[in-house]
Amino acid sequence: MWTLSNNKSWEHLEQTFAWVRDMAATPQDPAHHAEGDVAVHTRMVLEALCADAAFMELPPQEQEVLWAAALLHDVEKRSTTIIDADGSISSPGHARKGALTARNILYRDIPAPFAIREQVVALVRYHGFPLWALERPDPVKELVKVSLEADTRLLAILARADVMGRICGDRDELLYRIDCFEAFCQEQGCWGTSREFATPHARMHYLLGENAHPDYVPFNTPIAEVVVMSGLPGAGKDTFIRKHFPELPLVSLDGLRNEMDVAPTDAAGNGRVIQAAKERARAFLRRGEGFVWNATNTTRQMRTQLLELFYSYGAQVRIVYVEVPWRQLARQNGSRDAVVPALVLEKLAAKLEVPAAWEAHLVTWFSADPAI
Repeated sequence: MWTLSNNKSWEHLEQTFAWVRDMAATPQDPAHHAEGDVAVHTRMVLEALCADAAFMELPPQEQEVLWAAALLHDVEKRSTTIIDADGSISSPGHARKGALTARNILYRDIPAPFAIREQVVALVRYHGFPLWALERPDPVKELVKVSLEADTRLLAILARADVMGRICGDRDELLYRIDCFEAFCQEQGCWGTSREFATPHARMHYLLGENAHPDYVPFNTPIAEVVVMSGLPGAGKDTFIRKHFPELPLVSLDGLRNEMDVAPTDAAGNGRVIQAAKERARAFLRRGEGFVWNATNTTRQMRTQLLELFYSYGAQVRIVYVEVPWRQLARQNGSRDAVVPALVLEKLAAKLEVPAAWEAHLVTWFSADPAI
């Protein structure tokens, strides 16, 4: 069974992890966290979690996942905390940045099985969602997307511990919001499971549409399937394509750079490469032909720009994410024709966003980790 740390005493965690030590130096707004700094809050959250009856009923591995998420849930308040002129304190974006840090820690520093790591990351990313879900502009669609990434049942347990692990004047209201979130999940078929759709095409029609209904099944069919590769440099995307998609045409950014004699560090040249790649993709799409798009596509922003183009032509998209352990990645990167500098690879890993199931008709994850 995987665990982030067998020794769960706070003293051991502080001695072992610099990111735990940073918590004591990170203040919080007394209006919402009268208990004190992030270290005090996190300790209280862990205590509240372990005392929760719902937590104690979970299988041991799920308990470890939740415990790790609770320890990491505010890890990036250290880098996002702002103290305004009036003395108020906020940490905008700490959940999103914290998810990136959690993934990096559990990929590079304390390797976790892929599926477990991504559960922890999703819980960190959405730990505040149960409190605000019903206030979103389209709460049903937001819930559907979250349910495709995180276990909403575990999310509710974490959110309750987060509330119980603080001193604030609105605790009862916050707990009521979590109760409403649980009822909302059950009503929408998202409690402890992802929302079911008749077909992948129906799911994407709903997620991409403005006023679509989740139960509507569209009659039109996609013109072709586009395979979008995703993975850090050296992860084995080229090998995967040769093995699994040898018959499909290939649009490769590395290949185009070689054709156009553009160095990876040439910003203007890379802009031309991307435009040339998109034009080749449009030519395939206009003819209704499927193809493979091969690039790193390691952030959601990178993928979104591509996916919007492919969806605008009515294509079906399959994202294939490929991963190997960090040490193996460094070795494989070193054996490539175009080696990515170590510092650049580290920066790419730090910003890595593994594709979520809601991004495409089909998202598949392939890892050298035998647990996936």
